[in-house]
Amino acid sequence: MNLFDYEFDCTKNLLPNEGTVNYFGKIFSDDVANEYFEILLNSIHWQNDKAIIFGKEIITKRKVAWYGDFKFDYTYSKTTKKALYWTKELLALKAIVEEKTGETYNSCLLNLYHSGEEGMAWHSDGEKELKKNGAIASLSFGANRKFAFKHKISKETISLHLEHGSLLVMKDQTQSHWLHALLQSKLIKTPRINLTFRTINQV
Repeated sequence: MNLFDYEFDCTKNLLPNEGTVNYFGKIFSDDVANEYFEILLNSIHWQNDKAIIFGKEIITKRKVAWYGDFKFDYTYSKTTKKALYWTKELLALKAIVEEKTGETYNSCLLNLYHSGEEGMAWHSDGEKELKKNGAIASLSFGANRKFAFKHKISKETISLHLEHGSLLVMKDQTQSHWLHALLQSKLIKTPRINLTFRTINQV
């Protein structure tokens, strides 16, 4: 199922069952989105991501950063990150996203993809640190990229383009029943910054 050409209603669930995904479309003008893109590109403490695959440490071209209310530990791909405290721009964006979604978040994982040749393979965000069935709000700045969902059992797929300045929210049982991926494209030569606001369980 391809959602490329639809007008988006943020109250509509894009998944047919076993989860909830709402796409708000562009929530910023191009001028504001451009400004945030430049600020994030130049002020965030970006680092190449690391993953342990078959016992070997792999360094990705994609860069990441991890921010939050506290120095949360967050472990995925068998590596652990410790959160930095919010910048003023991230706090401003968090407030906007919380107002739009009606949810609250205490952390944010940021990704910097330099071109369409960098993506994210099929996965679900089911780490033990995350609030179970909690909302994950995804803000996109920069290149429009194809984002897809695949049901873990039926293999049904749903895809859409995430636009510059747009907001998407995944919640409820989405992570339990669906995988998601940022698909690669050699045709895209410009970068994208993605912010995923989420809630870490506090011990």
